[in-house]
Amino acid sequence: MRTILAIAVMGAAGAVSRHLLGSFAKAHIDTVLPVGTIAVNVIGSFLLGLLTALAVAGVVPESWRGPVAIGFLGAFTTFSTFGVETVALAQDGRLAAALANVAVQLVVGFGAAAAGLWVGRLAGA
Repeated sequence: MRTILAIAVMGAAGAVSRHLLGSFAKAHIDTVLPVGTIAVNVIGSFLLGLLTALAVAGVVPESWRGPVAIGFLGAFTTFSTFGVETVALAQDGRLAAALANVAVQLVVGFGAAAAGLWVGRLAGA
């Protein structure tokens, strides 16, 4: 029960953090791409990679993994919003922007996850 409560609390924090970062990006960055969603997904990918490597190395307690990965990062990142925004761009006739969004999310997101794993392995070594 304690783990469930920790996941719920961390999930709330992740959702609020996603909203704040997305709102900030939308208000301050003028672009056709959904930079708020890109930012949370890239940051979340890096942090999940980092957390995973640090947990495997024993630097971060395994008991933190569920609350942080499932709770905070699960609520912070958003695949569903990425999908809806990409489809909306395509439906609005902005196919190049839709394809760019997919490319940025995948390439930079995977790169961020790899970087997080690499940094975590260095820190845990």
